Amino acid sequence: MSLNAFITEETIEGDEDGPLDGKTIAVKDNISTKGLRTTCGSAMLEDYVPPYDATVVERVKAAGATIVGKANMDEFGMGTTTETSAYGPTKNPVDEDRVPGGSSGGSAAAVAAGDADLALGSDTGGSIRCPAAFCGVVGIKPTYGLVSRYGLVAYANSLEQIGPIAPTVEDAAALLDVISGPDAHDGTTRDEGENSDYAAAADGDVEGLTIGVPIEFVEGADDGVVEAFWDAIEDLEAQGAEYTEVSMPSVEKAVAAYYVIAMSEASSNLARFDGVRYGKSGGYEGNWNEAFARAREEGFGPEVKRRILLGTYALSAGYHDKYYAKAQDARAWVKQDFDSAFEDVDVLASPTMPVPPFKLGESLDDPLQMYLADANTVPINLANLPAISVPAGETEGLPVGLQLIGPKFDEETIIRAASAVEN
Repeated sequence: MSLNAFITEETIEGDEDGPLDGKTIAVKDNISTKGLRTTCGSAMLEDYVPPYDATVVERVKAAGATIVGKANMDEFGMGTTTETSAYGPTKNPVDEDRVPGGSSGGSAAAVAAGDADLALGSDTGGSIRCPAAFCGVVGIKPTYGLVSRYGLVAYANSLEQIGPIAPTVEDAAALLDVISGPDAHDGTTRDEGENSDYAAAADGDVEGLTIGVPIEFVEGADDGVVEAFWDAIEDLEAQGAEYTEVSMPSVEKAVAAYYVIAMSEASSNLARFDGVRYGKSGGYEGNWNEAFARAREEGFGPEVKRRILLGTYALSAGYHDKYYAKAQDARAWVKQDFDSAFEDVDVLASPTMPVPPFKLGESLDDPLQMYLADANTVPINLANLPAISVPAGETEGLPVGLQLIGPKFDEETIIRAASAVEN
């Protein structure tokens, strides 16, 4: 049975003799690839072929990797299951009756199934870490500004980052080495990681490491997930780390704040898909407003429409201060809680996802359930911090991911801790 991990399967050879020479890589379909169709999982862009490569694509090609296709995804990155794609759902290679997670589900499924050695995903609220956890692979969400977003089709600019998905921590770190660093095309990039050697950090040395466990990230999680999580923490203790419980009361508001901010930014970003500048066009009768409405009605799926409507409402006159401004206040609170926690610990740890992979179709009729599943991942995006998901056992034969969170631009420490979990 096909996993439907790719929207477009086409090979683009990279340069020779680079650090990724001989490696194949799947590229999420919201990352621009020159001459290769980039749809964002949407009918709106079914015929869009970018005239340029994203910076990360230029870098992986220069490093010798061979692109093997554009990976399936939730439409415009909006989803947790890769079921909102206009090109059909992707199946989880661990259990084909279950979702691979999202929105980078095609990328994670391709790596887990061995259809690609590596993959690029994007993470707005957990969209790399969720599918990595559900498919039993490794995914890194870098610090905001470590990796260029030039060429990434925008969903929520202040939250999203491109990052690696790979079968091992060292492989993911090696890909991060290639794609990180400043970029003249992206003014938000920083030079903190320019001379880092992330692959070398995957040495498994956690002697003396202090791990904080935010109790709010563990409460309410599935019993099997919690058991696997604590087993992993005990393994880290056995290797010389120590843990302490911490409290982060702000995370109670994080999901609500995240969705107000993300949907508001999506409402603005997706306004360009009007049938004139981008998207479906031609053949519509009536004035511009009627043609605009028709193009968006036909081009966008239900989840994208829902988020645009909610985001537009949150930004509308009379409601901006009631919703969007309060969400930004909550975001600041989340950042403060993380800053306070890192005064006492080196990394924070939690289950990546509070539940095992959903069954296909299980969450489509209940979007609130899908939103709440992001409870452990969205706070990291609100605070613009780095995080990694690494396999940490199973529950009822399904993968469980351990999430490790670090201070800004301290990818080395979370990579080192993740490699200890892996070992």
